[in-house]
Amino acid sequence: MARITLKNLAHSYFPNPQSDADFALKEMDHVWEDGGAYALLGSSGCGKSTLLNIISGLLIPSQGRVLFGETDVTDAATAARNIAQVFQFPVVYDTMSVRDNLAFPLRNRGMDPKYIADRVQQIARMIGMEEVLNRKAQGLTADAKQKISLGRGMVREDVNAILFDEPLTVIDPHMKWELRTQLKRLHREFGHTMIYVTHDQTEALTFADKVVVMYDGRVVQMGTPEELFEAPAHTFVGYFIGSPGMNLFDAKIEGNRAQLQGASVELGAAYGPMTGRTQIGIRPEYAQLTEGEGLPVRILRVEDVGRHRLVRAEAAGQPLNIVVPEGMPVGAAQTHVTFVPDKINVYADDWRVAGQPAGRAA
Repeated sequence: MARITLKNLAHSYFPNPQSDADFALKEMDHVWEDGGAYALLGSSGCGKSTLLNIISGLLIPSQGRVLFGETDVTDAATAARNIAQVFQFPVVYDTMSVRDNLAFPLRNRGMDPKYIADRVQQIARMIGMEEVLNRKAQGLTADAKQKISLGRGMVREDVNAILFDEPLTVIDPHMKWELRTQLKRLHREFGHTMIYVTHDQTEALTFADKVVVMYDGRVVQMGTPEELFEAPAHTFVGYFIGSPGMNLFDAKIEGNRAQLQGASVELGAAYGPMTGRTQIGIRPEYAQLTEGEGLPVRILRVEDVGRHRLVRAEAAGQPLNIVVPEGMPVGAAQTHVTFVPDKINVYADDWRVAGQPAGRAA
């Protein structure tokens, strides 16, 4: 296991990059702690696979260093980094049995046969393949082969890190939850440093202790699922995390009030003078319909999603989503909306601004 340190790391696929726009991965400095479970989350093309490939040694960065513990591995080959990898599509040996596929990394390192047999049995139990250990991999379904690939990636206990590149893409949806739970249990039991690349927020939030959200080649926030939900550091995080994502309103910030098209909204903190594009963000869960208090709202439609209803509406000339708990009324009398002041986030040019207790902003 290893602490992974990224120092002044950046990468461009152009030989002579001239500006930030030429970098697939903008400059970053991060420390990922030994034994942590991290998810790299973002939309396609944001740079997460580029970053994973640099950590694994499949790609040498244009600038900066990668350290495993105190060892600089920036120019080291993948084989020299002592890592395990699980890719998006299964990589298995069709002519081998499931047992031999799982045992392969251990036999390659000359491990004791008794240890290999016990460890293979343990991993097979975890991935639900005990009954087919003696079957050839050829002819198994794609999700079964990916489970073998997952198991082979996790069979070694001595690795510095285990890297997963969207490993559940081909897994049957019913199996995804079970495998994520098993991965989490394995992490708690053995404490490997794990990095899991995904564009699926549910996978990221259920697997990781810390989620690393990437946008346009940058890490815009690293935090716990709660931190990402309650205090998104960037408007993209607010938009990307949550279902639906955070509501954003262009607003003028004046002390502890936000002005939206002539309406005034109380904020939970006070803010000094701000420049650039200023916005407030509120989660749909913290907006509440009222019969006269707050911002005027126009309800467009109501969607019943089971445990709650989702109100699609418009306020201050901008779209608004409101989550209404089961049993609460939604009717013609509810013409306004209020926001929980302490749950409102304030942004300047897409980045979150920290406020001060009301009355103390300069």
